[in-house]
Amino acid sequence: MFVFFEHLRKLRYDNGSTQKQVAEFLKITERSYQKLEAGAAKPSYDSLIALADFFDVSLDYLVGRSDVKERR
Repeated sequence: MFVFFEHLRKLRYDNGSTQKQVAEFLKITERSYQKLEAGAAKPSYDSLIALADFFDVSLDYLVGRSDVKERR
């Protein structure tokens, strides 16, 4: 079963970004981002779109609905 926060963490590691860098891009605190990666919080709709933009992946890939990273 797909777990969003695990996928998010893997994308960040694969991208070579820090939690601080992603948090700054999202305009949230680093602690708020850490909660997303820990599964203690769920992202807003706007944050999901921003995360897909940051990692240059489709929303479907980001949330585990597709194995295809590329955006159409």
